[in-house]
Amino acid sequence: MNLPEPVAKAVQPLFDALPPEQAMERLVVHEGAPADLRKTVAAILEDPVIQAQPALAAGLWLYVDELDHSHEISQGMHDSTGSFWHGIMHRREGDFGNSHYWFRRTGRHPAMDQIPGYDPHRFIDSVEENYRAGDPHLAEMQRREWRTLFEWCAAQGR
Repeated sequence: MNLPEPVAKAVQPLFDALPPEQAMERLVVHEGAPADLRKTVAAILEDPVIQAQPALAAGLWLYVDELDHSHEISQGMHDSTGSFWHGIMHRREGDFGNSHYWFRRTGRHPAMDQIPGYDPHRFIDSVEENYRAGDPHLAEMQRREWRTLFEWCAAQGR
């Protein structure tokens, strides 16, 4: 990942425990992370670099499938980045209509232009139609979406 050094250093323990290519396999999440991953994220959130950037905290909780924690943070962010994280969270919980709502609120976020072939509404519809099949292409798009938004937030200091 392309992250500023302080952010990369802070999140490395999580990426060691759950490599990015293995994260977010499930398109719709019905249970949260194992205790060890929750503890790893909680420890990372103590780092002052991460504490100063709530968008990164929202993303880290999504990375480990802890939707409620991510939701609590993203709904307190009143900008397009918060709406983007919020839309992802609702899609991952299977609330596709609410996900569309939050992506309408997001508008055209600058990070979206960095994801080739990405249309959030088309992606929501594809996930809704295919999430039970465990489509690896959709899981890869989900990881790419997460990675791009997380990198964008880190670069912006959000």
